[in-house]
Amino acid sequence: MKPVLLTDFGSTYTKLTAVDVDTARVLGTAAAYTTVQTDVNDGFSAALRQLEEKTGRLEYAERYACSSAAGGLRMIVSGLVPELTLEAARMASLGAGAKLIGQFSFELTEDDIDQIRREKPDIFLLVGGTDGGNTACILHNANMLAAMQPDFPIIVAGNRSAARQCERILAGCRVRVCENVMPKFGLLKTEQTQAAIREIFLSRIIQAKGLDHAAERMNDILMPTPAAVLKALELLSSGFGGEPGIGELAAVDVGGATTDVYSICEGMPRQMNTVYKGLPEPYAKRTVEGDIGMRYSVLGILDAVGARRLAELSGLPEQRVQTLCRMLSEQTELVPDCDGELAQLDHALACMAVSTAAKRHAGTIEETYTLLGQTFVQAGKDLTAVRRVVATGGSLIHSPRVREIASYFCYDPADPASLRPKNAEILIDSSYILAAMGLLSTHDPLAALQIMKRMIR
Repeated sequence: MKPVLLTDFGSTYTKLTAVDVDTARVLGTAAAYTTVQTDVNDGFSAALRQLEEKTGRLEYAERYACSSAAGGLRMIVSGLVPELTLEAARMASLGAGAKLIGQFSFELTEDDIDQIRREKPDIFLLVGGTDGGNTACILHNANMLAAMQPDFPIIVAGNRSAARQCERILAGCRVRVCENVMPKFGLLKTEQTQAAIREIFLSRIIQAKGLDHAAERMNDILMPTPAAVLKALELLSSGFGGEPGIGELAAVDVGGATTDVYSICEGMPRQMNTVYKGLPEPYAKRTVEGDIGMRYSVLGILDAVGARRLAELSGLPEQRVQTLCRMLSEQTELVPDCDGELAQLDHALACMAVSTAAKRHAGTIEETYTLLGQTFVQAGKDLTAVRRVVATGGSLIHSPRVREIASYFCYDPADPASLRPKNAEILIDSSYILAAMGLLSTHDPLAALQIMKRMIR
């Protein structure tokens, strides 16, 4: 037996997974509060004690970890045209595990700078212009940022003709120059920028209380947790070597503060009379809905769908729904009883969190008419052909009605313009292993794939 310990230092829970890579099986899992306010080692030790009650004491051959224990990476982007370079920057940041808290188009104003100061981002992504194109906007924005003397790192990933000049303007700031995220119209180059974002993410989360000491107990802290989940889903979809994957898929993770959605598929138009509008979407895509969550962002769900819809699903009066939502936003630690009002409301909230996040992630299609007759215009990613949706995250997998909740990810006849999956099978990450398998895949992808195919059903 070759046991490996995989640890996810989450913002709320630290989750441990022990696997035997020789037989590709999970030996045990455990979770405990992360205790990020004091020392994350306390939470890790508590989870390890739980794990050892199941597995006994093991001599681990390797120990790997991912983390979002400092609360994730809060990021602001600034670009030129919203539909082009700014959208390319957004794709780069979300794919790297960041959470967008602001985005600006064209030249930054003094009001924009004041807002950036108030938001206090962990990182700023400065883009704009294709190579050889407009340089005035990105140079103006670099000067505006330099004048505010930022205490956050800045990644410059815009027009290569202006990149080094931006670096000189920002002398004295922490600056990293990467290749242009959109060197020419319609071409995305996000890999180098995503790598830089991940490096900054990891250098920041290692500063969480005690995480530097926890890292000493690991072989490595390899990546942000969202990046680990995305890596696991890519492996599960595509397979490895002679072991096939399960094909194109989507996934949803409903948390207390955010709802993450992933899709691993082509998503381009499949009909001859459909044209595509905007930048092509990445094959492996992740989005974060920062206003949609079961506790900290519960009022975001209420705002998005309304009290009437939540009342219909929960069977509670509208006024009671509003009162309970306000209570949950203030008392985020509340856990519902099996059959009380909170359980009814939580079910409705989870359904609408999944539905809202899926709709925002998926593309749309519109009917129009041209001289050639009926034509359809697609914007964003077409998920209708995706045949599998993976549900993960504590808010979903611990619900007795998880498959019903996850079904709200799929196509809604009442909203035919939203290109969500049709006839998709719901798979459950019941042991919450996706992040762990993303970690394991960096060293033993075949074992990680075999474990996921066996356990995610």
